Amino acid sequence: MSGTEKYQGLTQKQVAESRKRSGRNELAAAVKPSFFKIALKEFSEPAFLLLIGAACIYFALGEPRDGCIMLVFVAASGAVNLYQEWRTDKTLDALKNLSSPKVTVIRDAREQEIDSAELVPGDVMLLAEGQKISADAEILFCDGLGVDESALTGESDIVWKTDKKDEHGRHWRQDRCYAGTNVLTGRAVTKVSAIGLGTEYGKIGRDVAEAPDRPTPLEKQTRKLVRNCSFFSLALMLLVVAATLKNGSGFIDAALSGITIAMATIPEEFPVVMTVFLAMGAWRLARRNALIRRIPSVETLGAVTVLCVDKTGTLTQNRMALRELVPCGRHGEKELLEVSAMACETDPYDPMETALLKRAADEGLDVKALQGHELVCEYPFSSEARMMGHVWDGENGLTLAAKGSPENIFKLCRLDENEKRYMEEQQEQLSDSGCRVLAVAVGRGLKEPPRELADATLELVGLAAFMDPPRETVPASIAACNNAGIRVAMITGDNSTTAHRIAHEVGLAGGPGEGEEHEIITGDELEALDDAALTERLKKVTIFSRILPREKMRIVSAFHAAGEVTAMTGDGVNDAPALKYADIGIAMGNRGTQVAREAADMVLLDDDFSTIVATVRDGRLIYDNIRKAMEYVIVIHIPIALSALAAPLLGLPTLLLPVHVVLLEMIIDPTCSVVFERQPAEPDIMSRPPRPANSAIVTRGLFAKAVMQGLAIFAAVFGSYTALLPYGPERARTFFLAALVLSNLFLVYENRSNSLPFWTKTDEKLDAVPWVINLAILAGLFVISNVPALASAAKVKPLSLTDFAAAIGVAAAASFWWEIVKFCRRDNR
Repeated sequence: MSGTEKYQGLTQKQVAESRKRSGRNELAAAVKPSFFKIALKEFSEPAFLLLIGAACIYFALGEPRDGCIMLVFVAASGAVNLYQEWRTDKTLDALKNLSSPKVTVIRDAREQEIDSAELVPGDVMLLAEGQKISADAEILFCDGLGVDESALTGESDIVWKTDKKDEHGRHWRQDRCYAGTNVLTGRAVTKVSAIGLGTEYGKIGRDVAEAPDRPTPLEKQTRKLVRNCSFFSLALMLLVVAATLKNGSGFIDAALSGITIAMATIPEEFPVVMTVFLAMGAWRLARRNALIRRIPSVETLGAVTVLCVDKTGTLTQNRMALRELVPCGRHGEKELLEVSAMACETDPYDPMETALLKRAADEGLDVKALQGHELVCEYPFSSEARMMGHVWDGENGLTLAAKGSPENIFKLCRLDENEKRYMEEQQEQLSDSGCRVLAVAVGRGLKEPPRELADATLELVGLAAFMDPPRETVPASIAACNNAGIRVAMITGDNSTTAHRIAHEVGLAGGPGEGEEHEIITGDELEALDDAALTERLKKVTIFSRILPREKMRIVSAFHAAGEVTAMTGDGVNDAPALKYADIGIAMGNRGTQVAREAADMVLLDDDFSTIVATVRDGRLIYDNIRKAMEYVIVIHIPIALSALAAPLLGLPTLLLPVHVVLLEMIIDPTCSVVFERQPAEPDIMSRPPRPANSAIVTRGLFAKAVMQGLAIFAAVFGSYTALLPYGPERARTFFLAALVLSNLFLVYENRSNSLPFWTKTDEKLDAVPWVINLAILAGLFVISNVPALASAAKVKPLSLTDFAAAIGVAAAASFWWEIVKFCRRDNR
């Protein structure tokens, strides 16, 4: 780079000493736990310990085959989670840019190219167009240096740097450049001031690492539910043992009855439901370009009440687009585009120049021909002049094309008072709407180029207004969030005017009441508020502008403290702490930075904001189906437990043996874990408000419904058993098991929807899997009752067609009576 001769840089000895003090220019990579530790953590969860405990019971009963089957299921369930984690890590590794970027430095008075990791504080680092900045540095000299700092600050506008001291910046300074940002135009000589964790980029990474990992609401609820049910099962087992001994039975019979009731009531299906539903949900989301990094977050999606969105790159496309052209006087839009193209670089990095050249090409202008004449001289952009120009030698002499800030370009142009007033009004209107405005001017037929651009006398051609446009899918997505009762708040580093304009364009609600104006908090106002005042303001605020990374983190924490289930979306380094502190952080996979992806719970591989709405719907569906499966488990265990309890208490012949419970569990497990997992969504799934954050997964209403349905099935099947006892215990037991199995199948269809009749068709494609499982269950029932060896082991007998038809009738009556309740509810609504 020319003009760097006066810089000597560090010597090799100074580099070695600096590296000894500061280390390498790297962010400390998180130490990944070994596969053994990950597996140990998975299988030490209370859910898996309960399954392993159930397997031990089977072994204690002398049923090693059933115990092995349970352990195989434990291993298979855990393998799903482990595979998902491995697959997620592999995908994230593929997203990372593993190459170490090269940087040019001056050492020993000569320019050298080194790996960015080799930078040390004090290095003289050279910057040029298109380069990624690898360390924080003080600017010693710059020539038209424009930097994109949006990934770090959240501001989409180009930042023009200066080599003069900037003591006015609130945080980000114009006389410094920062690691993780990109040079769009110009060049600079800088002195490295911080590397690695000492950079602003590194400090954000430290905040991310220090953020706590919190269990999701569903994790806490399930652990509590499993613990309570386990205590209940133990108490019931002791009760049955005591009652059986009191009735005069021997200790072995009492122990057998007690173990049977424990097996009938231990809810090992609860952790199975959690594991399978969440893992399969994560799998399906990955196929829809939403990569889940923490599987429990799948359910959290459905509980989101507040969605905090970063503007740049999330609501907007993170690229400048030409929004409007305002010609001046006799000039037209075509001439304005022609002159603008001639004022642009031939190979631009500046996004506004790119937008101008694209519009010119779209309008049919030959950009190469316009820039194809001989370039006589150029006036580079500087932060002081805030304008640039090119002088071209063409057929009609020299032509000077210039563009820059309207204030400075206006001074060079011959404008009468009316023209000047009109153009200033247009500029003000465009600026108020959040646009960045450039003025374009031309000087034709020049004999020689002026010494400085400020010495030129030009003719104003017009104004060009630019904006970072919203993503096309965002308005519909925000409308869907509003319909689902999810509040959307914008958190951005941009100014209030720009944020306000984007909020209106994407349809962001103004406040609690429809049509209210947006309430905005700036970063300065935020710093003046204590936590209590901030919590109070959160009730009305729609937009947070001029926000720093740590302030984003505080906003998300305040929402969390207020009882909201908060999701945060973003793609920049500056979003990472807030992504980590949110209940669920959502990062963009393509445009997003590595730090943001690592901090997030979910990564959108297609960077499509509408995918968030789809994942929220899936999260609600998964939670609904988990509740339906939990309800089913409670319902079907009630007749099993009460029958195992009632027979010994009433002095009747033994009804259920451990083998029967094992057989019933083999029916219940695939039904609750596979059939209910694949149930379609309720019609109102995206038109109802989010569930309360502290709501129990098994509510009083759900439990009451389960008890009523369970008691109805118990009354029907146990009543049938007592009625058939005079015809022999085996026939009565066979009928009881057949009616109970059929009730299990009918219950699935009855409870697939909380409002619609069981015969209602859905819009979704026919799923063959539930039918296959149902047919397999019926076939198993037929084989066990009709194969002599199996019938003898199960203490049942072949079922006649008459008894089978009667069992269908009993099961249908015991299950489908709930249709009357659903009809009354629909009628009341």
